[in-house]
Amino acid sequence: MRGATMMLLLSILTMANGGRLKAEADLVILGAKIWTGNPRQPYAEALAIGGERILAVGASADVRTMIGPKTQVLELKGRLVLPGFIDNHTHFVNGGFQLLSVDLRDARDPQEFARRIAERAKALPPGRWITGGNWDHELWPGAPLPRKEWIDPYTPNTPVFVTRLDGHMGLANSLALRQAGITRETPDPPGGTIARDPQTGEPTGILKDAAMSLVYRVIPEPSDHEYDEALRAALREAARFGVTSIQDITEWAHWPVYRRARERGELTVRVYARTPITEWERQRDLVAREGAGDAWLRLGGFKGFVDGSLGSTTALFFEPYTDAPHTNGLLHNQMFPEGIMKQRIAAADRAGFQCSIHAIGDKANALVLDIFEEVIRENGPRDRRFRIEHAQHLRPQDIPRMARLGVIASMQPYHAIDDGRWAEKRIGRERCKTTYAFRSLLDAGVRVTFGSDWTVAPLNPLLGIYAAVTRRTLDGKNPNGWFPEQKISMEEAVRAYTVSGAYAEFAEHLKGSLEVGKLADLVVLSRDIFTIPPDEIPQVEVLLTIVGGKIVYAAHR
Repeated sequence: MRGATMMLLLSILTMANGGRLKAEADLVILGAKIWTGNPRQPYAEALAIGGERILAVGASADVRTMIGPKTQVLELKGRLVLPGFIDNHTHFVNGGFQLLSVDLRDARDPQEFARRIAERAKALPPGRWITGGNWDHELWPGAPLPRKEWIDPYTPNTPVFVTRLDGHMGLANSLALRQAGITRETPDPPGGTIARDPQTGEPTGILKDAAMSLVYRVIPEPSDHEYDEALRAALREAARFGVTSIQDITEWAHWPVYRRARERGELTVRVYARTPITEWERQRDLVAREGAGDAWLRLGGFKGFVDGSLGSTTALFFEPYTDAPHTNGLLHNQMFPEGIMKQRIAAADRAGFQCSIHAIGDKANALVLDIFEEVIRENGPRDRRFRIEHAQHLRPQDIPRMARLGVIASMQPYHAIDDGRWAEKRIGRERCKTTYAFRSLLDAGVRVTFGSDWTVAPLNPLLGIYAAVTRRTLDGKNPNGWFPEQKISMEEAVRAYTVSGAYAEFAEHLKGSLEVGKLADLVVLSRDIFTIPPDEIPQVEVLLTIVGGKIVYAAHR
């Protein structure tokens, strides 16, 4: 039916007189190199937009006939045009807060880490929390985990809880620990760890996974104004990088923030919101009352967790960590009591919702596939599009199993060139052979989609594409690629950020490719990433971002 509607639209717009297009467009692009994502018409040079939709894709001579007195015309002189980037995994509102908070991601040593927190504390009134951070201890000589003593002298009246860039552990200062009631007697919660000094038994300030909630529960909730400002900051960042759609990991506190922006017409990115699977009935009931949403803001099922992260040694593996042989990682607290995750997935699936489950370690991925396989067998066939978020470390035998079960690999390629700096010391070379196994997954027939995991990694999709096609680690030690056999082509990487991204949210009829009748979401780049040397991709800029036919970002050049 949708295809028939699009054809009807085209037939209305196409008049006699040789079939030339006669409708007047709102915006026309001419003289471009347009990668459409449509295998029936891979490239074009011109495109016309009417309202939020694409009216025509083809030759400049044909599209020129749609220019009227009010048409905005963009002559692109051979610039590359792509479908708007679809990011498969964001923590978007949190990303906005991070933009407005202290940035520790590139702090190169403990002294720089402490100095930035001290400067932030000076700028705040007493009692105001410092959060965010995104620190990465693997950048520091010897990679020590931070301790509360590093920052306590500078923050006696400022509670601090700054998280590692993967979001699976954080550092609390002594004031924050006191406010949370964490002492040497506090037991580790299920699915979490309170790091302790080996001599004294006192908490060091490091809290991993479920233990982080002990502090989160005492951090004051932001005001509506603060939430709105964070979302606006995130929207500006998305527009700057050509991100036109996100598949968000949406806390329930963030849903009204998106709704306010939608009602005010402020959204410049399309939001596919996935809420916690622990409260899946809440979304079910909301959809029953109000519907799932529209092309700008839509409820898209549920997100669950099986384990933690590699950097925090909480990703769950079959074998112990090479550099921490006392542990195999942790099951996330959402896996307790035993069997609850399968129960929730099965119930949500029976109700017709999509389930996306975070799995990093090879055992975590195997456990998710076991659950998916059981649910598929019990609930019967349907177009469910189960997803594994990250699908980071896989046993070789689980790759064809993903294909057989039709499970989407929702991956974030920048992690490969980031974690690749130190992953081998963590789990050894053999397990790394199927880490971020882009090539193996595609060759097996798995649908692979790409995103950022922002704020864990930068939001910029071009950096993700660079990572997937080069696999050059950030430390410069793998110029030919870290496990180069897992590199993929430029077109495969772009498709994972566009066409496959749309498929992953059941929206392939609406977006992901530049075709007549689809949403006019597209991006114009400063250089042609299909022809330049791959190592130059990080220098490519977004010149224009268009969402729903409107220019939401234009670079000042």
